[in-house]
Amino acid sequence: MPSRLSDSFVTHPVFQHNLNQYLDLNSLEELPDSHAWISDLDEYSSSPDDIHGQFKLPVIDLNDSINGRKHVVHACKTWGAFQITNHGISNQLIGKMEDAARKLFSLPLEQKLKAERPKDGAGGYGPFRISSFFPKRMWSEGFTIVGSPVQHARKLWPEDYSAFCDVTDEYQNEMKKLAGKLMWIMLEALGITKEDIKWAGPNGQFEGSEAALQLNSYPVCPDPDRAMGLADHTDSTLLTILHQSNQTGLQIFREEIGWVTVPPVEGALVVNIGDLLHILSNGSYPSVLHRVTVNREQHRFSMAYLYGPPNSVEISPLSKLVDLHHPPLYRPVTWSEYLGMKAKFFHNTLSSLRI
Repeated sequence: MPSRLSDSFVTHPVFQHNLNQYLDLNSLEELPDSHAWISDLDEYSSSPDDIHGQFKLPVIDLNDSINGRKHVVHACKTWGAFQITNHGISNQLIGKMEDAARKLFSLPLEQKLKAERPKDGAGGYGPFRISSFFPKRMWSEGFTIVGSPVQHARKLWPEDYSAFCDVTDEYQNEMKKLAGKLMWIMLEALGITKEDIKWAGPNGQFEGSEAALQLNSYPVCPDPDRAMGLADHTDSTLLTILHQSNQTGLQIFREEIGWVTVPPVEGALVVNIGDLLHILSNGSYPSVLHRVTVNREQHRFSMAYLYGPPNSVEISPLSKLVDLHHPPLYRPVTWSEYLGMKAKFFHNTLSSLRI
């Protein structure tokens, strides 16, 4: 979500501040009514979740030159998500970025609010943008970084912000390379070449692509069975690359199964398909519904790299994927326009674009 995409939020500010009074979740010993989802248990409770262990999100070795790409494509079509190992991002860099996120969220609430996200802006500290679509608040904190983190980091650490900025810049640069690599694995499997996507650039490096880094904190919860860390949603991206700390919480939804927990795998990253890649692939790759639960034992952190196209590019089903038997399913839309629509229609956004 590059800063100029904030124009989408001026027209449709998703989260209204008068609905929220910030609470220091780290200090609460009881679950407040504002965060108790008990009235919505029927809708939000987990299905019998993988009780025999037969349903597991695929874990794919990107160094497997024989089967790796085949497994990625199969996972895209059947799950809309997968985990990857040997992805090229060093454990040291991931650890440094997670340490930086922990340092940020450990700041006093009044300090974090100095970098509060405006209701019509894209970056900064605050609740998730989908909050206004649900009757209860979520047991979590978020911090969105769009481009350079300097603007917000200076507000948090006026005298010592460079270390946070340096690791954030390095992490985003490496994630951008990995996202481009994953894009071509997915697209080439559909018969798409570099000549078919002009906005990928002359070398197919997606140099003009846009992205945001979303840092998430899920504190220990006194009553996790009645709380929700992050409610069910799909991502308004091409794809999302997620690092989750060593605490279970992420769940994805498969129609014929229900909610499936995605346990952390040492050194692995989670990749999920976003709405825009669903459109680009003409529905071949489904965007995945996912959510996050909380627990009473451990503070959980995650870092989501939200990867999208250049702001001005219209995304539509690729021409190679369209013929008399496979008509285009969606009309063209830019990322900026889509974010505005998602802020208005939420779960019904994709269907509103159907031709």
